[in-house]
Amino acid sequence: MSVAKRDDEIKKVTASKLQEMKLKGEKISMLTAYDFTMATLIDQGGVDVILVGDSASNVMAGYDTTLPITVDEMIYHASSVVRGVRRALVVCDMPFGSYQVEATEGVRNAVRMVQKSGCDALKLEGGIEIVPTVRRIIEAGIPVMGHLGLTPQSIHKFGTYAVRAKEEAEAQKLLDDARALQEAGCFALVLEKIPAALAKQVTEELQIPTIGIGAGHATDGQVLVGQDMLGMNQGFKPKFLRRYANLAENIMQAVSAYSEDVKRGDFPNENEQY
Repeated sequence: MSVAKRDDEIKKVTASKLQEMKLKGEKISMLTAYDFTMATLIDQGGVDVILVGDSASNVMAGYDTTLPITVDEMIYHASSVVRGVRRALVVCDMPFGSYQVEATEGVRNAVRMVQKSGCDALKLEGGIEIVPTVRRIIEAGIPVMGHLGLTPQSIHKFGTYAVRAKEEAEAQKLLDDARALQEAGCFALVLEKIPAALAKQVTEELQIPTIGIGAGHATDGQVLVGQDMLGMNQGFKPKFLRRYANLAENIMQAVSAYSEDVKRGDFPNENEQY
């Protein structure tokens, strides 16, 4: 039987801890969360990193892309998550438009997001073109996780969510971008929807950890959207997704049973009232 650890026995995961895990060959687990309740459960489940993704735009707000979500909305979600986490490293996405225009603006938004939310690190999409901003944010004392491959904030540029870097030229650019982000000081790198062989090459070449989503098993870790992994989103069925539960069905059954009990007058019963 497992025994819950006291707060003073729980060691907080840090960016440097992820580096140690890569050196030891220990895989890194990462899931998204956007609210206090889910973050608490995911943290207690033992994941190493919780990502407050801009995918909240899709999962929580119902938009078709990640583009509409704002800095203030990301701060709200991240601060909710932080209050529920004791162990995992909490990484928050910088949303579209918050760092692409100019480095000074990017640093200002980064500082505000960390200051207001209490998150441990930020994640930025992009390669060599955002290196000046990445450097400035890190110089301000904020750890940065990079993100290459399929970058959802560039959906209108790509026009599709298909696998990236299948052609030689794009694969070479991804390698160059990965090297540049490592050199700029990123502590880890997400690789999304790229060929497994390329992800393996990047992982073996870089000294910083790589975390894959749809990038094969050779990366140093894996990330999935929490609601997808738990089977809450029935319409999303990419090849890389493994469902570990079917909460959509469980929730609908529970709601249906509750509604029927209320309508029959079975809830509340004599023991459920004061």
